[in-house]
Amino acid sequence: MSENQAASARGAEPVIPLPNPGEGGPVYPGDDLAGTPVIPLPNPGEGGPVYPGDDLAGTPVIPLPNPGEGGPVYPGNDIAGTPVIPLPNPGEGGPVYPGNNGWNTGTSILPSIIGTILSGSAKVRFLNAAYNYPAFRVLVGNNRFVNLLNYASASSYGQVRAGYRTVSVVGTDGYVYIQKTMPFQANSISTIAIINTAGGLDLMQITDTCCPPGNGYSSFRIGNLAINSGPLDVLMSDGRVVYSDLRFKEVGAFKRIMPGTYQFFYADTNMAPMPAYADIETLDSAWLGMYPPYETFGSLYLNVTSNAIYSVYLLQSGTGRNQIQNLILMDR
Repeated sequence: MSENQAASARGAEPVIPLPNPGEGGPVYPGDDLAGTPVIPLPNPGEGGPVYPGDDLAGTPVIPLPNPGEGGPVYPGNDIAGTPVIPLPNPGEGGPVYPGNNGWNTGTSILPSIIGTILSGSAKVRFLNAAYNYPAFRVLVGNNRFVNLLNYASASSYGQVRAGYRTVSVVGTDGYVYIQKTMPFQANSISTIAIINTAGGLDLMQITDTCCPPGNGYSSFRIGNLAINSGPLDVLMSDGRVVYSDLRFKEVGAFKRIMPGTYQFFYADTNMAPMPAYADIETLDSAWLGMYPPYETFGSLYLNVTSNAIYSVYLLQSGTGRNQIQNLILMDR
């Protein structure tokens, strides 16, 4: 076989792929007909080799410094190598040499219902309880998880690969408010709340695991994420105390609750709570609209349906002491 025939044969040979998706790979290497794989970058999604014009060596590019900013690729006729937004999980596809066609990337968030958790993954959502801040974007690792999260709102649940991941809370202008490494346990379900602290912002991880409601009952809990509140009691107008001394960053345990209409009040009392094991039973309609004989600084009116999971979070509604509001999250 002649030398030219050998070179032609080498150009037609398939290239052995790298072991892990997203860690680099062979590029169109100009006159290098062997299609030599390039050295992968250290972290998936942080940039990669591009078709470098006259650089026939196919040198890998340096990744961009901030998570979620993607990396340059050869995008059709755009020789400038415009940065792209990375896909949510490495190995799920990505930009390719698209000829003269454009391409799009995006991030999909799973529905808010609690469904099946992918093997080796955690299910998580984010809640914005940071009073007096603008809307946030949230990144997990290098992947944009939430595009826009306003105050007093929560995202849908999404899947995150198990392990320790860096969570970044970023403003729409790109300013990074907080970065924190957090554990994501396989097959777990949690809410990560962005909360106020005396020194700025913090992230609080809250487990959402509870016994599945059955026999027509539902599950119910209240959490205090209002930094301007003191310890508070959650009571009903008939005198029952559902939670006692619920402090900032404290989330009450799930309780079984019967379907029906309820009215809860927030107050500072010295009353003993109901037994921890006791269910929350329906409130007699005669008590609706009645206020307990204590000074209250907030209330909750809730219509409970069957086989649902209710998480009610108390958030700040003003700068004054005990100025709070409710955020009701219902899952099935």
